[in-house]
Amino acid sequence: MVLSRKEEQILGSIVVASENNPERPEFPPENPKFPATQTFKIEVPGFLDVWLKDESVNPTGTHKDRMAWEMVVTYRGFLLAKKRGQLKGPLPQMSLITSGSAAIAIQSRLREYRLPNLKALVDFNLDEKVSNALQKLGCEIFETDLGKKPLHWKEILLLTQNPNGLDITSNEALDPTTRFYDWMSYEVINNSPDYCFIPFGTGNLYENILNINKKEVSTENHDPRFKGNVQKLRNCNFLGATTNNPKTKADKLYSPHLPFVHYDEQWIRLYRSAGFCGPKSDVHITKEKFIDKALEIAEKQGINCEASGIAGLALMLQIKDNLPKNKKMLIINTGNTKIPK
Repeated sequence: MVLSRKEEQILGSIVVASENNPERPEFPPENPKFPATQTFKIEVPGFLDVWLKDESVNPTGTHKDRMAWEMVVTYRGFLLAKKRGQLKGPLPQMSLITSGSAAIAIQSRLREYRLPNLKALVDFNLDEKVSNALQKLGCEIFETDLGKKPLHWKEILLLTQNPNGLDITSNEALDPTTRFYDWMSYEVINNSPDYCFIPFGTGNLYENILNINKKEVSTENHDPRFKGNVQKLRNCNFLGATTNNPKTKADKLYSPHLPFVHYDEQWIRLYRSAGFCGPKSDVHITKEKFIDKALEIAEKQGINCEASGIAGLALMLQIKDNLPKNKKMLIINTGNTKIPK
């Protein structure tokens, strides 16, 4: 099937330098580099060796920009399939449950590449400023009570009036736990920390990092992006920071339901038992007072973050009495959402 002139132009504009060549990275597409974001040392009282992975420098301010780029790459696959005659009709629209960050990142990229607008399913209580910003970007907004019950992908498509589309929230075919953040995961594990603190919202980032770590500590045939210390990474404790407080400042981490997450007690127990990660790897509920302390420390050092993004530091402060003070600590700052005006 012949693509339209517009579709040919879009296809030609989506350039994926490579899947895993560190000399030819794919992100950010306007200025690819590896690592794409910096890791630098910070001061945390009582600790000697603390580093921060800073995702706030991404185009819309968070690590979700990496996921957004993967959605553009997915559309490249659709266009190639259409060109081969395998995909009939218009390009499918994507649906997504969101609290704002992911939708802002994805819709910004979709608009840039002239791809179909995102259909966003949001809670009735979503900040009006975020909702208005999404609509200005061209996002189609649908409201519901997300706290009422976990939603099946069919319900998500129904609620977003997208019967012929695809739901990003649940779609395993998109490989969310190995592909959304694979380059970022290598940037993280190449630091070979003893402890790694990761904000845990949807769970995709935490699972991505653990899955890449599992892959690299289990093989002698390493990915070309890998530069870490296998022995250290087998013993690295990956600690997820989440919340069960519906009124938390870390609103991107709160969800009444996580029906599509892989992480559970058995999942992490297997990873620990098989030596894919350190024995203390787990996800913890982070208390609000430590989120406040983390924000104070971040502000003093000029770290650009929101409460959700710096939750890893909050967790480190919360469990500091049980942590060695001279080991290498790596905190993932997932960033600070830039809300378009």
